[in-house]
Amino acid sequence: MELLYKPWPWYLAGTVIGLTIPLLLWMDNKRLGISSTLRHICAACAPGTIPLFQYNWKKEIWSLFFVGGLIGGGLIGGWIFANPEPVAVSASTSAYFSSLGIVQNNQLMPTEFFNWHTLFSLKGFLLMVVGGFLVGFGTRYAQGCTSGHGILGLSALQWPSLLATASFFLGGILFSRFVLPYILLL
Repeated sequence: MELLYKPWPWYLAGTVIGLTIPLLLWMDNKRLGISSTLRHICAACAPGTIPLFQYNWKKEIWSLFFVGGLIGGGLIGGWIFANPEPVAVSASTSAYFSSLGIVQNNQLMPTEFFNWHTLFSLKGFLLMVVGGFLVGFGTRYAQGCTSGHGILGLSALQWPSLLATASFFLGGILFSRFVLPYILLL
C-alpha cells in the first residue's frame, strides 16, 4: 500500500506511458492525445456548420472516457492517496523563483498566483486567460498538444512532432526567462 502513497520514479511512470502507445495502436489503431478530446466535445455539443466539427465524433468517444479516467485518477490520487510530505522542489528552481519574488514554501503551486485575488487582476488575466488562449491556439496550430506530439509523434518517428515538441519546450523556456519576469512585476 505504501507504493500508492509515494511518487513513482520517473523511469517507471515513463515506461507505463511509453507502453500505452503501442497498446493503443495495437488494440484498435487509437492515438494518444488530449487536445483532440476538446474537439470531440465541441463536435458532440455544438455541431453547427463549422467544418472543423463535421466528422463522426462517435468513432472517437473512447477518448472522452480516457480523459474522464485521467481526471478521476487525478482526483483519487490527489485526495485518497495524497502524499503527506511536501513537494520536493530542487534548490536551483527555488532560487530562480526567489529571484523573481516568488515564495514557494514547499508548494508546487505558489499561493501568490493561485488565489482568487490574483485571478481577477491584470497579472492573473495575462497568465490565465491570455496564456490559456495562446496554449489553445498553439495546440490547434501545431495540430496536437505536447502529449500527442511528444509521446505518440516521437515514438512514431514523425519529423513534424519532433519540430513541434522542440518548439513547445523552446517557447516555454524563452517565455519563462524573458517574458514572465515582466508579468510578475505587475
